[in-house]
Amino acid sequence: MITGFDLCDLIHEGGIYYDVPGATPKEIYRNVSRMIPLPAGYDRDSIFEELVAREEILSTAVGNGISIPHPRRPLIKNSSDQRLAVCFLKEPIDMRSPDSRKVYAMFVLLSSSTQYHLQVLSQLAQLFRMPEFRKVLESKPSEDDLLAAIKKAGV
Repeated sequence: MITGFDLCDLIHEGGIYYDVPGATPKEIYRNVSRMIPLPAGYDRDSIFEELVAREEILSTAVGNGISIPHPRRPLIKNSSDQRLAVCFLKEPIDMRSPDSRKVYAMFVLLSSSTQYHLQVLSQLAQLFRMPEFRKVLESKPSEDDLLAAIKKAGV
């Protein structure tokens, strides 16, 4: 178990974005890679290319209108630079989700290790199983409301 792990801190670092344009994952990843604040020395084009490469292997859609795009390998060097950007799409898109629902929300994960990456995915999966959290997510909440819903969920 990794100590000091907090989804709220990761989201605060990554930010929340509304009405992200794009009709395909590739278009959305191009826009998202330009929006997410990155630490000095990180290349936006590399982030974009890694997100696209991962999506080409297998859809990152997890169901209920949510996807978790992430690079195939950790790109972030320092654990303090990890982030999770929440992106609400302008128009839901088809990403071959297991439940066939179009994706309206993406949680873009940039981590520094496979272990950390898996721990974040596990906590997100717990959240996404909670109907009351998904209801909050569907309202495209403010950062304060989203973080409050995460804290209330207790994950």
